[in-house]
Amino acid sequence: MKGYFGIGAEGISKPMNLGALARTAHAFDAAFVFTVAAAFDRRAANLADTSDASQSVPIYDWPSISGMQLPIGCTLVGIELTDDAIDLPRFRHPRAAAYVLGPERGSLSPEMAALCKFTVKIPTKFCINVSLAGALVMYDRVLSMRAHDARPILPGG
Repeated sequence: MKGYFGIGAEGISKPMNLGALARTAHAFDAAFVFTVAAAFDRRAANLADTSDASQSVPIYDWPSISGMQLPIGCTLVGIELTDDAIDLPRFRHPRAAAYVLGPERGSLSPEMAALCKFTVKIPTKFCINVSLAGALVMYDRVLSMRAHDARPILPGG
């Protein structure tokens, strides 16, 4: 699969969610993980990160949106449950992307949303856990970027 991706969250406040997101990002071979204006000490996130992702995947802690430094050519994609967002199953992932999720019990800030080239939503009835939403986006990326052979036509493998 060509390209790369990073994933992170703005204003995340629960270290276990960041730990789970980092562990899943490591499993999906993310290029980097990040937080923007995190509301906790990131060292506490290590409890949920049993893969020790920080030893294999860079984790950036940006104190504010103005401090973000994405790679040149990296497209910022917001993950948000809004009416005007693109349904994830219909979204063509950019080759180089950074996905940003909002905080628990909140949304992306208007400033962050304005920086996103695309906003994508997971077609659910209501918002789901930050780390689970991140996992679904990463899984969809792997499937849609054709990292695997097509599924068989008949049920089974």
